[in-house]
Amino acid sequence: MDQIDRQILKILQENARTPLKVIAAKTFLSPPAVSARIAHLEEEGTIRGYHADVNPFALGYHILAFINLQVEPPQKVTFYPFAESCPNVLECNCVTGPFSMLLKVAFASMTELDTFIGQLQEFGKTSTQIVFSTHTGPRGVDPEVEN
Repeated sequence: MDQIDRQILKILQENARTPLKVIAAKTFLSPPAVSARIAHLEEEGTIRGYHADVNPFALGYHILAFINLQVEPPQKVTFYPFAESCPNVLECNCVTGPFSMLLKVAFASMTELDTFIGQLQEFGKTSTQIVFSTHTGPRGVDPEVEN
């Protein structure tokens, strides 16, 4: 990955709908060259997809929360499909620390969140943090950082 690929990634993370013509002008490449580079970044898995950033509050999801869950390793086989099947689970991360899972969830009401936490407690102990506001993010990673 070179500096031009990194510049393309930065542009696409800011707005995935940026026209090839605009990206080409900013990178001093032709649109077909930009298209080929984007295709390569997709094929190698650097670009995993293109998504709309939808405001959950606009759709009635007024409760955003992070739930820590303690899941024993043998339970992961049943827990992962459960988490995947729940549309209110926005993210499910396996993490270090006293809790093994960190879930980001969105619900329309506290009652729905409470019901969901009850379902989660079948897998283990929970700890929940309700989000009051989000000042930063979500955002993409900085493609300029060299590895």
